[in-house]
Amino acid sequence: MSTRKAIKGLEERLKDGESIIVAEGYLFEFERRGYLQAGAFVPEIVLEHPQIVRQLYEEFVHAGSDVVLAFTYYAHRQKLKLIGREDDLEKLNRKALKMAREVADETGTLMAASLSKTMAFIARDSEAIAETKKMFREQVQWAYEEGVDFMVGETLSDLEEAMYALEAIKEFGLPAVITLSSLGDTTRDGHPYSEALKKLEDAGAAAVGLNCIRGPATMLPLMKEIRDVCKGPLCALPVVYRTSPDLPSMQSLTGVGPGGSNIRYFDLPAWQCSRTEIQEFAREARAIGIQYVGLCCGNASHYIREVAETLGRSPPASRYSPDMGARHDPTLLAKQAETSLRKT
Repeated sequence: MSTRKAIKGLEERLKDGESIIVAEGYLFEFERRGYLQAGAFVPEIVLEHPQIVRQLYEEFVHAGSDVVLAFTYYAHRQKLKLIGREDDLEKLNRKALKMAREVADETGTLMAASLSKTMAFIARDSEAIAETKKMFREQVQWAYEEGVDFMVGETLSDLEEAMYALEAIKEFGLPAVITLSSLGDTTRDGHPYSEALKKLEDAGAAAVGLNCIRGPATMLPLMKEIRDVCKGPLCALPVVYRTSPDLPSMQSLTGVGPGGSNIRYFDLPAWQCSRTEIQEFAREARAIGIQYVGLCCGNASHYIREVAETLGRSPPASRYSPDMGARHDPTLLAKQAETSLRKT
């Protein structure tokens, strides 16, 4: 367990009405940098290139993240089985957690770890449910032993599976943030999102909301509906892509080639949000009353800086915020203009 100096925790900050900025999006960013394979999306980078993982932890804090989220997303048995590395499961988790704890201690930020959908869950299947619970519990136990401040259950499609994640987190007495992925009109097990999140809130989650799948333009309208039902702290962490009412998810975005074929993952950068759109997202999230705000797939450090600055912060990266008026020496520009006038 960490012996770091105590700082204000998640629940205390939420109770005091503070905004908490959280950078997610490790999978896509590491794939973009050439350290993770799209498709299986297994976080082998934690063991093979740990310095790159630690660097991104530091970059996100530098840009304004209040939380170092350990890269334990998809670091579970089902994913490690895909590549024949199930024996490395605990080693991978603990490595990701230890690095996150170190960076959080050095920067005075909170440290969290994430649980993702297990790929093992099947409703009404007792063996699958038992395996799901086991997978969640072992990851939470490792996180607890490595000194995590709170846990995140994210990108969960079923309310039932989300409840199992929350149950595992509560067993260890840790604060829980639970976010659902909103691909359709309801959770995969048929619950409206506002209803599902209210159930999770009532079951003891410190904050609830949505992450991934939807971009800002299609997540925020749904968050307004959720705000009307859920009375506690809310979370919103969209993907950084231009979704729309006609194309509400990143999975639904289509290309511009013959037949408008679905591009899925490969060409998603063609739909990247602008920095201005991310600023607008942060402003609207604040207006709705969303306290736990961040970005998911497609995120990068400059986007998190936009969120932080829009919410009134000045993270270290603000020293390098764009100032296009500083491209030239104003005195030199004046002399050049004077010379041009003389020539005419």
